[in-house]
Amino acid sequence: STQSRITVIMPPPQRVFALPRQQSLLLPEVLNPFVLDLKLSKGDKIKFVLLGFLLVPLRTICMVLVLLVTWPIAAIVTLGQPLKGAVEPMAGWRRFLCRVVISSLGQLYYLAMGFRVVVKGQQVSSAQAPILVVAPHSSFFDGIVCIVAGLPSTVSRTETLFVPIFGRFLRCLQPVLVSRVDPDSRKNTILEIEKRSTSGGHWPQVLIFPEGTCTNRSCLITFKQGAFIPGVPVQPVLLKYPNKLDTISWTWQGPAKTLLLFTLCQPFTTVQIEFMPPQVPTEDEKKSPSLFANRVRALMAQELGLPVTDHTYEDCRLMISAGELTLPMETGLVEFTKISKKLNLKWDNVRKELESFSAIASSCKGGRIKIEEFASFLKLPVSPALQELFALFDRDGNGTIDFREYVIGVTVLCRPANTEEVIQMAFKLFDTDEDQSITQEEFSSLLRSALGVSDLNVSSLFREIDTDGSGHITYSEFESFALSHPEYAKLFTTYLELQRYYALQEAELDSICSSCSSEDLRSEDNQEGSTSDKKED
Repeated sequence: STQSRITVIMPPPQRVFALPRQQSLLLPEVLNPFVLDLKLSKGDKIKFVLLGFLLVPLRTICMVLVLLVTWPIAAIVTLGQPLKGAVEPMAGWRRFLCRVVISSLGQLYYLAMGFRVVVKGQQVSSAQAPILVVAPHSSFFDGIVCIVAGLPSTVSRTETLFVPIFGRFLRCLQPVLVSRVDPDSRKNTILEIEKRSTSGGHWPQVLIFPEGTCTNRSCLITFKQGAFIPGVPVQPVLLKYPNKLDTISWTWQGPAKTLLLFTLCQPFTTVQIEFMPPQVPTEDEKKSPSLFANRVRALMAQELGLPVTDHTYEDCRLMISAGELTLPMETGLVEFTKISKKLNLKWDNVRKELESFSAIASSCKGGRIKIEEFASFLKLPVSPALQELFALFDRDGNGTIDFREYVIGVTVLCRPANTEEVIQMAFKLFDTDEDQSITQEEFSSLLRSALGVSDLNVSSLFREIDTDGSGHITYSEFESFALSHPEYAKLFTTYLELQRYYALQEAELDSICSSCSSEDLRSEDNQEGSTSDKKED
């Protein structure tokens, strides 16, 4: 009989994610709205120098003259006016001087700086829309909106009122004050905004920049809810600077004084202010201010032709922290609001994760971790289990882990796996002689078997876990290390999952081979029967 040889080639095990990739946690369309890369050509620099000799001295003289006229009027208007407490809206001659005289002088001041203002749409009254929401916010020059809108109230820090000259002008606006010292400041600020916005036109409009920080105007970041909590109609106001060269955005990586100088050297700077129709909240939006804020932001973004992202001021703080940790500043941008809500994280938690990420990525260019650095941090060689864990972190599959992916991975994958049951199971596997302690030989033996490396040196990792230097790892030492290094727990469970997967693959292979052998035997029987029949014939 003829024997058949059958070779079954199985494909390598394919990675299957335990958790689906949520679309809501994908990277934003705009990666960094907090940085402006201002590139000046040689022609721009020559133009600045030539025009600067003429325009800067002339404009500076005009600006000083306007300030000299405006400051005494502002001092008279605010004389005897309380800053806090039972503050009432200005009326009579004070209000006339603010709305007419100081507002006109303010427009003259911006004209002296070379600003050309284009106003579109119609501003409604305080009774129709008590709150003006202005976006995008990108510069200290955005204050021109206050002047064009007739000096409405703003939200400002208390210490700003004591800035020489400009602090006096700010007092004319009777701002809603925010204090960094008072722990109840946020609550009191919202109550004051509600009081003024529900006064039925008794108070002037309140002007708010809902983004809460400056951007490069490439998108609209998350709107804070302060302007939308009162549940009253708001009038969106769009700010545009349609200039060939952007010398406006405060996110430029340089001194603000230099930015002002560049602006003064421009022949003129155009700013467009567009008043959109007022937006009235629905009953659902009154109950949930975030719904109202998101709808208004979407309308403004559509009119501006810009995307929206979930970046906030907290991303700015993380960006600064990343720079302090010698990482690229963009590393800290994770869309904090979205991440914090989805993963239930506070800013301090994310800041702590940034420090952990920095310990791994400090030697990497671009602030991204490759698998070699990942293995080096864990003090382990590259193995299938480690590759699997790395792939789970690497959400976009580009072969590197950025900080955003690291935060999501640690929170979603590692910490849930780092349970007491998993820690106890791992300790029992290492403690082969069941004497409630792990020797270096037991430790390295299991790791060599698990990782498939014969000459594995784990002395450095062992010493890190063995905090008292006794040469034995107790359960308390093992647990303490595991809780502060959740990556190892997920690595351990990933290893177990892979072992189960390989076992299933082998069982399936055995089943296929058994089936093939049975068919082969049946085929041989048939061939023998056929030969016998031929002989009989």
